[in-house]
Amino acid sequence: MGTPKLPETMKAQFLDAFNTPYALRETPLPKSTSEHDILIKVDAASYCHTDAVLSSGQMAPHPPSLPHIGSHEFAGTILSTPPSSSFKIGDRVGVPGRGFHPCGTCFECLHDGWPDSDPAGFSVYCPHAKNHGINSDGGFREYAVVDERQVAKIPDGLTPVEVAPLMCAGLTVYAALKRCELKPGQRVGISGCGGGLGHLGLQFGMKMGYKVLGMDAADRPLALAKSLNTGAKIIDVRVENAEVVKKQIAEEDGKTEPGEVGLDAVIILPESQKAFDYGMALLRNHGKCVVVSFPNAGFHVNAGDLVFRDISVVGSLIGSNRVLKEMLEFCAAQGVRAITRKFPLDGLNELVSAYDKGAGGKLVIDMGMK
Repeated sequence: MGTPKLPETMKAQFLDAFNTPYALRETPLPKSTSEHDILIKVDAASYCHTDAVLSSGQMAPHPPSLPHIGSHEFAGTILSTPPSSSFKIGDRVGVPGRGFHPCGTCFECLHDGWPDSDPAGFSVYCPHAKNHGINSDGGFREYAVVDERQVAKIPDGLTPVEVAPLMCAGLTVYAALKRCELKPGQRVGISGCGGGLGHLGLQFGMKMGYKVLGMDAADRPLALAKSLNTGAKIIDVRVENAEVVKKQIAEEDGKTEPGEVGLDAVIILPESQKAFDYGMALLRNHGKCVVVSFPNAGFHVNAGDLVFRDISVVGSLIGSNRVLKEMLEFCAAQGVRAITRKFPLDGLNELVSAYDKGAGGKLVIDMGMK
């Protein structure tokens, strides 16, 4: 298949100033600058909480300059590839934000000894790499140049609109579940279960064979979490005390020793000290707390939980390209899907308004909508 004839310009949504609406206008197509670059036609681009934070100017020094094109989770169809690429024109790919032009020589790029690491020479953790939608232009445009090493082929059965939210929200919570290091039948809690990451985490956790406890503190997210009918237990932390929940777990598991009662692991998604404390209170001794959120004020950790209960607290940022491919295959095979609401490219500001009003699930730009 030959390279299709391309237009000279494309439509893109620009952030011209912080705390202002996006502006849609024509701009030249992006150019390749690396031997690993591929050009894609963007088919779908998802909106993330990070987009909201960045557009309000709270992620300095990112973006490095304005105007800026957002979205670090998108999907598209390949239009051109380098000669030695394993991809071909017409392949559909998912594009996560991280891993655009890594240096290939730093400690992160060369270290391949961690579980699920990518081969030496590429790392999504490279401090010199760019991040689409954060410190380089992202997916709110009709065409994009991406790094072939950062993307993953979309399995049959998944659409671009379904894949775009998986590139950050899905990959992040999937990787966090892997950090829990659980076996089927063990218990995991997901704090913030009705949000973009959380509602995917409920599905992943149940399909992985865990006993999942979903927690949230707002009506709309709780309703969304319950509507999934995953089989996970969903609790409203505003009215259900952690100690009462722990007693219910003890009864279900037939355990009486206080130290052995509770969750084996908990994932903290909200930027809330109350959510952190609630999750920690539900852990059994020797349990693990996986922190995904990063509030400016940080989290206060009770040293007694670490010393006397041997609770471990770890962070989880994102998954490697290897985990990305694994996650996509898992979604295709197990039917894991984000709850989405679609908007056309020229409706991005309407999408932002819906997000600000607390719309549940994931809000996605569908380039096929007019």
